[in-house]
Amino acid sequence: MRWHGRGASGGDGDTGTPGGGRLIATTALVCVAAVAGVTVLSGAAYADPKPPPRSLEDVHKEVEGLYRQAEAATDAYNAAGEEQRLQEKSIADLARSAAAAQERMNRLKDQAGALARAQYRDGSMPPQARLFLSASPQTFLDGIALAHKGEAATRGVIAQVAATQKALDGYAKAAGERWKALDGERRKKESAKKEIEAKLAAAKELESRLEEKEKERLRKLEEDRARQEQQKWLASEPAKGVTVKEALQDSGAAATDEGKRAVAFATAQIGKNYVWGAEGPDTYDCSGLTLKAWSAAGRPIPRTSQEQWRQLPKVDVKDMRPGDLVIYFADASHVGMYVGDGTIVHAPRPGRQVTLAGAGSMPILGVVRPG
Repeated sequence: MRWHGRGASGGDGDTGTPGGGRLIATTALVCVAAVAGVTVLSGAAYADPKPPPRSLEDVHKEVEGLYRQAEAATDAYNAAGEEQRLQEKSIADLARSAAAAQERMNRLKDQAGALARAQYRDGSMPPQARLFLSASPQTFLDGIALAHKGEAATRGVIAQVAATQKALDGYAKAAGERWKALDGERRKKESAKKEIEAKLAAAKELESRLEEKEKERLRKLEEDRARQEQQKWLASEPAKGVTVKEALQDSGAAATDEGKRAVAFATAQIGKNYVWGAEGPDTYDCSGLTLKAWSAAGRPIPRTSQEQWRQLPKVDVKDMRPGDLVIYFADASHVGMYVGDGTIVHAPRPGRQVTLAGAGSMPILGVVRPG
């Protein structure tokens, strides 16, 4: 027997079972709700996935990368600071030169005025000019030709006035250019400072997520990595059949007296914290340490590792001696001081202290010799 629905009046349709329309509708709603629930749950799971765990090796690479970038920016900051200092000195020198030229101008104007007044009064030269241009006042009076010398002196004073005025104008123009350059260096310095602070903050935030035991493992990972790189470097062969270790032992290059003083200063700073842009006496960055060490030895050197690499004489790695500076990374963004036995003293990075390390524990760009 078939069950007929109630037609267009909104009753049940032809379902084949009593009340079948309501059953289907109910079943459909349950299915829709179930599907929706699955969609919502899966959507929620997709929107907030649990990040995969990061290995300590990955954290190490990222932290080191951030610190390397900060150190490169630190070098730019220090370079801008040094250029700013030079520009300020140049402006001060220009100001002194301009003041001297202005004083000379005032004297020349007074002299020219005196000559003009004297010539206006009697058509001759003043007594001072007579004494200056002749062996004696009597000689001048006896020689009419000396009158022409007086005219030449007047023209000479006028020419000196013009030359001095030109020099003053030149000083003013140069000072304007120096001020413009100084402003540019200040902007570079501020930009580098912001970049440094951002990189250091990112590295610090990343390290802060680590548990204490993980931080200790990270430090050990750094030490193990450095030790491995040092061993590889010592075993490498800069010359066929001769390792770096053998070359350093054979060279026996002794430090100069200056080099000994520089090494003594640098090693005395071991244990002091790294702080970017610092030059001591309580904290240092890498080039700040080498700068002050060689300053203590009586030899001024450039402020930044990049300028140390660019300006100082280069020597072969196998010939380096205590006191030489080892420059690291392709951008010359790090520097340490060689102390002998394949070892350097350096200020590594924020969160670390001045310490001894293997000279080959980082990629070496080259070696330079301050003295």
